Amino acid sequence: MDKRTFLKNLMGASLATTPFFKEIQKLSEHYSWQTPLEFAQNEDFWAKIRKDYLLKPDYVNLENGYYCMLPQPTLERYLQRIRDVNYQASYYMRTVQWENKAQSASALADLAHCESEELIITRNTTESLDTIIQGFPWKRGDEAIVANQDYGAMLNMFKQVEARQGISVKAIDVPMNPSRDEVIVEAYRKAITPKTRLLMVCHMINITGHILPIRKICDMAHSAGVEVMVDGAHAFAHIDFNIKELDCDYYGTSLHKWLSVPLGAGFLYVKKGKIDKIWPLIAEGPTKPGEIRRLNHTGTHPVATDLTIMDSIEYHQMIGIQRKEARLRYLQNYWVDKVKGIESIVINTPSDKDRSCAIANVGIKNMKPSEMAKTLLNEHNIWTVSIDGAGVHGCRITPNVYTTTQELDKFVQALKDMA
Repeated sequence: MDKRTFLKNLMGASLATTPFFKEIQKLSEHYSWQTPLEFAQNEDFWAKIRKDYLLKPDYVNLENGYYCMLPQPTLERYLQRIRDVNYQASYYMRTVQWENKAQSASALADLAHCESEELIITRNTTESLDTIIQGFPWKRGDEAIVANQDYGAMLNMFKQVEARQGISVKAIDVPMNPSRDEVIVEAYRKAITPKTRLLMVCHMINITGHILPIRKICDMAHSAGVEVMVDGAHAFAHIDFNIKELDCDYYGTSLHKWLSVPLGAGFLYVKKGKIDKIWPLIAEGPTKPGEIRRLNHTGTHPVATDLTIMDSIEYHQMIGIQRKEARLRYLQNYWVDKVKGIESIVINTPSDKDRSCAIANVGIKNMKPSEMAKTLLNEHNIWTVSIDGAGVHGCRITPNVYTTTQELDKFVQALKDMA
């Protein structure tokens, strides 16, 4: 068998050829006249999607933000990928491993609307952004800007670089309920000085679900000569956007969240012209100028995950990002609208519905978040995660495409009982 034939066989037939996909396609065509908002409330369609997930009966899972489980077709394809790679062993690793990974990276670039020469597959957002933070050409006295609401792993890397290379890291607080985008932009602008070199900003804040105006922040920062690195861990495959239109310099995300790729996959986007200035996290051999592969030395890793990225993209596109985003926003608004205004219940997510999607955070006055999460699980069989810091005190609630309104009704009733 020649290399090309082997590559084709290992990539396998499209998931679109399976009976389930054909059934979903037929259902989608039947309701093609509906707008995304109308489709978001089409319980017949989403009930069909739900059947594609193997769900534990022990609890209602409202903590999909950490790791979104794989639907069964993707899971079965992943298991087959593992078997195939195991069967071929070193032959696979020494022949088509990198060609396959390049195909997956190219598919991700298409989904992100950037060029394949600007994107590499990493293990997660932390690895992606830490590559930039530690590899940035810092000079003693340089400044970086972050937010107190940013993810801890990246803040820790900034602290390490601060101690090791003598830079200064300035942290701001992101306004929870801005009246307009410019309020957020101004909060970052005020922190910039002539020494500022890099600004990190969340596309979607993980603890509150707040979607930030990235393009406006990038325009402001670039006008001051500052580069922008975006933490997109929760935005990619969650909301519809175009990386090129954001005009950021660096973008990192995890694929095991809203794209439902097996654990161990993310990507890093680096704008053309910025690649050669970043020191790799792990040293690579000689590369051509501008070749992003220099930032992608990972050693031996679980390559079946790289292959399954293609399957996860196919499943994601079967639903459609506009329909998916509309459904996720509908589910969040469904439960939030039922509890906001109730005494003792605090919503830690912007009231403007366009500033969030699936993720929201809710707290109960005079109840610690850890106790709240414990009560929800032990007394109401609802799984969440507690958040207690950076001015946010409550539980993060993240439904997924398989979540039903009946499950959210149960959650709403639990909140009312607890309040």
